[in-house]
Order: sequence, then C-alpha cells, then structure tokens
Amino acid sequence: MSALAVAGTWLWLGMVLAISFLEAPLKFRAPGVDLRTGLAIGRLVFRALNTAEAVLAVVVVVGLVAARPGGGVLAAAAAAIGLLVLQLVAVRPRLARRTATVLAGHDGPRSTAHLWYVALEVLKAAALVVLGVALLA
Repeated sequence: MSALAVAGTWLWLGMVLAISFLEAPLKFRAPGVDLRTGLAIGRLVFRALNTAEAVLAVVVVVGLVAARPGGGVLAAAAAAIGLLVLQLVAVRPRLARRTATVLAGHDGPRSTAHLWYVALEVLKAAALVVLGVALLA
C-alpha cells in the first residue's frame, strides 16, 4: 500500500487525538483560563487543525490514487473525509457564531453544535483507525 496514504492517515489521526481529545478539554482546566479565553484559543487551534486535516485528506487521496486499494480502504477513507467535510460545512459555522457571541461579551442560548462536533470527531477518529489498519494489512 502507498506509504504516503499510510503516513497521512496516522499523522491525521494523531493530530485529531492530540488536539480534540487532549488539548481542547485540558485548556479549560488551566489556571486563569476562563470561557472567553479558552474559546479564543480554541478558535485558533481548531482553524489550524482543520486546515492541516484538509491537507492530510488530500495527501491520503493522492496516496490512494497511486495505490489503487480495495473497497474497504476506500470506504474508510471516504468516511473520514466525509465526516471532516460535515464538520466543516455543517457544524463549524454554528460553533463560530456561538464563539463570536461569547467573545463579544453576550450571553446567548447554549448550542448543541459542540456535542455534534465531538460525536463526528469520535466517528472520524474511528474511521481513521480503520483506514490506517486496513492500509497496513
């Protein structure tokens, strides 16, 4: 299998695990980090993560085109990429609006967008594990 697709997949998974499941929740536990500061940091970090994810998705696709893998590999790659697109198109704009409201000093209704983002992130991480294992098989 393509070393490019393998490397891109595992790097992508590592970044998602490190940022989404480690950095994001921990930043709110740091002394002196209030909600507004945490959201401002999170907005920057997740913009960078999502950009890196998009680049890595392209790397994976290029590697898969070169390798011409079977259907299982293609399905896992499509799932991971589709979940990323869903996060970026359907969930991130809602999160951005809520973050902008809080950063402007206004209170508003709580959003369920964060829960949707986390659920999609768990599914995307699972798809990346399946893809990475399938690429190594």
